[in-house]
Amino acid sequence: MLCPSGLAEQHVKVPVKFGKGVIEMANVSQETMMFKRNREKAPVEQTVREVCDALTEKGYNPKDQLVGYLLSGDPTYITSYKDARNKLRQYERYELVEALLETYLAVIRK
Repeated sequence: MLCPSGLAEQHVKVPVKFGKGVIEMANVSQETMMFKRNREKAPVEQTVREVCDALTEKGYNPKDQLVGYLLSGDPTYITSYKDARNKLRQYERYELVEALLETYLAVIRK
């Protein structure tokens, strides 16, 4: 079989143990596999806006909750409602602080 590079793929038989000592041979490729994550992220500003909306809808103070998350790293400060927690966790905390600070500095310089 040809792999994407056009070279012939090599396969080896590898013992695999199942259940009560039953061993079967699995066919495993010797080619290195590439795993690519979908790294498409919404802009930080949009994500923070969506997270703040979700927090407000659930009755939380967005400023207090975001500060708690940014200082502690504890994701439970952010509601899972409307997938807000997962959206925010796409970013490292330092990325969020950078974006918030950039926006703040741009506003106060005007």
